Amino acid sequence: MLAIVSAVLFFIAFLINAAEISTNDTFTSTNIMLLGLMVLALQLAGVGSGWSARGRRR
Repeated sequence: MLAIVSAVLFFIAFLINAAEISTNDTFTSTNIMLLGLMVLALQLAGVGSGWSARGRRR
């Protein structure tokens, strides 16, 4: 799920950069790309992997 979020952030950063859209200092294409990299790193670290069933053995 987090990989899809990072792909969307990368796409938005690409559109801002390719269309040369004027944005404020917070929403530059570089900042959005860095947010995408952070979300992708969280995905690779296993944060969005879901719940594990610990202690429920029969």
